[in-house]
Amino acid sequence: MSGMAGLMVASPSLLKRINQRPFIPVAPSDEMPGVWKFSIGEPEKITPVSTRRFRPDTEGLKSLQPVEVCPVSVNGSVSERGTLIRIPLKKDELIYGLGLQLQSFQQRGLKKMLRVNADPEIDSGDSHAPVPFFVTTSGYSVMIDTARYATFYLGNKKRRPGAPLSDKPLSKGEDGWNALNGPYERLGLGEESDILVEIPRSEGVDVYVFAGPGMKEAIQRYNLYSGGGALPPRWGLGFWYRVHSDCTQDEMFGMANELRERKIPCDVLGLEPHWQTHSYSSSYVWSQRFPDPAAMLSKLKSKNYRVNMWLQAFVHPSSPIYNDLLPNSGDYEVWGGIVPDFITEEAKKIFSDYHIKTHIDIGISGYKADECDNSDFTGNWSFPEISRFPSGADGEQMHSLFGLKYQDAVLKAYEEKQVRTYGLVRSSGALAAPYPFVLYSDLYTHRNFIHAVAQSGFSGLLWTPEVRHAVSDTDLIRRLQTVVMSPLAMVNGWYLKNPPWKQIERKANNSGQFAANWEELESKCREIINLRMKLIPYIHAAFVRYHLTGLPPFRALVLDYPDDPKTSSISDQYMMGDSVMVAPVTAERTRRNVYLPAGIWYDFWTKEKIEGGVTITVEVPIDRIPVYIKEGSVLPLAKVTLHTEDPESRILTATVWGEGDAQITIYEDDGNWNPKLINTTLAWDSKRKKGKLEREGKPGGLLYSVETWENVM
Repeated sequence: MSGMAGLMVASPSLLKRINQRPFIPVAPSDEMPGVWKFSIGEPEKITPVSTRRFRPDTEGLKSLQPVEVCPVSVNGSVSERGTLIRIPLKKDELIYGLGLQLQSFQQRGLKKMLRVNADPEIDSGDSHAPVPFFVTTSGYSVMIDTARYATFYLGNKKRRPGAPLSDKPLSKGEDGWNALNGPYERLGLGEESDILVEIPRSEGVDVYVFAGPGMKEAIQRYNLYSGGGALPPRWGLGFWYRVHSDCTQDEMFGMANELRERKIPCDVLGLEPHWQTHSYSSSYVWSQRFPDPAAMLSKLKSKNYRVNMWLQAFVHPSSPIYNDLLPNSGDYEVWGGIVPDFITEEAKKIFSDYHIKTHIDIGISGYKADECDNSDFTGNWSFPEISRFPSGADGEQMHSLFGLKYQDAVLKAYEEKQVRTYGLVRSSGALAAPYPFVLYSDLYTHRNFIHAVAQSGFSGLLWTPEVRHAVSDTDLIRRLQTVVMSPLAMVNGWYLKNPPWKQIERKANNSGQFAANWEELESKCREIINLRMKLIPYIHAAFVRYHLTGLPPFRALVLDYPDDPKTSSISDQYMMGDSVMVAPVTAERTRRNVYLPAGIWYDFWTKEKIEGGVTITVEVPIDRIPVYIKEGSVLPLAKVTLHTEDPESRILTATVWGEGDAQITIYEDDGNWNPKLINTTLAWDSKRKKGKLEREGKPGGLLYSVETWENVM
């Protein structure tokens, strides 16, 4: 080895073994109706499936259209690098999903490393909620059961013709341009290709394939395999307002009274970090700002307010549960606090038992689970990948699972109390559909927030484009219009002592200097929030269908119109339920293009009838968000109330859109842990010009009634 000291030269046999990595065809096993599992090598012990909380909804899976044959093949290989999966890709097959991808929509032609990151500012795969799951326009979906930072090569990587990895040489694709992401060459369209998924540091993996026959059904099947969709309590679908971080008990009462006096609907008030004696990391002990939290919560409940509490999982030494959690935590601290291993039952129990006694028993209705994502790459505040945890997970695996396991610990407490909850979370992952938590972000581009409402529905996630910051009155209005047409409608005033419609500028707001026209702006914001209150029966019904059938309540147009090529790249419009299409507007625009798929649509505001299959350009007055209703729909609109517990919130105006018969099923919900959901049908007889309400069963509690029927033609 003269002149080559220390250099290892691989033998020809080793080079051959590394370079070839032959793909082995894998025979699937029937997992459940329309679900197949492919096992490659020796899968790791800690994965999304092995640590799951919710079991598959077998009855829901059986109710979907049966598919007897697995729709796609899966090949795999294991090498020194880890496990490599290959799934064939058709010439014009498009790909969606991979969790919350804020920067892209259609994924074919891209490379994504799915890594948990609180600051996903480039289109690398970094995300608050990366999910190793995708769905394609060929009508199937795939989940890779891994907690590793898997890399997805989505159809644009060509192997050298005749190379050992290739079954056959790949033909040259056609030149041209595609509006989805760029040139055909980059997308890999026009020729057959592969989806390649590399799972590092693994000796095997399980791959789950979910049949369609269409994209929408393939996502439903995944969501039902996850356990079915989340079902929020009705109060969770009302309007939320989070008070400023240094709020006191008296100031909390002041905000509650102001909202009622000013006729601003609100069901939930949110507390931010400084409700406790120490935050960043957290003590979970009430601070002197709240001398009598039980009395406060009781008084707020008497005014029909629920309270949602900011929470962080890193446990400060001053916390009463610190010593008990110490042996059940990782070997690195974050902000001076330990990181509980919520994969273990011991850590979950210690955490949940404490929160039952000190928070839930006195009336806390839910939590905002913050900072459970990872900023080790950008802000350097989270635990490193080299961490180890008592469950056997390393830091990489824990980052991938931490958001969900944190939610598990919170849900364990509410399960003990048999009380439904609805909350917020900053990280989630695979099999998340049943969790009653909605994602949010500290990043704040309105355009991306609109995109995320549509994009999150591909992967069993919910997203709120919360209103936190605005640079102008117009920006505030446009953001508020988007948020009321989302899974959770919230203004987050954590740095504002007064509502943003009084003053959007932070310093002036906190010093009590209000804008001259604040009452006019408040009036506009009130009307937007009133729209949310009108739509609650409809949104609740969409969530019930999510719960029972796995159909996302908020979803991209391409899922409802998969055969329309124009919907394949639209992420700034989305379906809300089956009948309503929303096209939000950002502050800089006074007009926008709206694509209406084939069929008849009606403008919600003007009642104008429009033949679909066209792109229209619409002027957008400041007081309107573009909303369109499908012909043949019944849209139940509730009487506006200040909260969802008001009996008048069940009094409906049933609007019928179109000339023919129409109906919708909404649901009486008794609010219990295992709710009794009573089908309530609103049916319109076009010949008699008359509608009727019919129930299947005898519900308890407040009931819907129809005060007025309106037919829009």
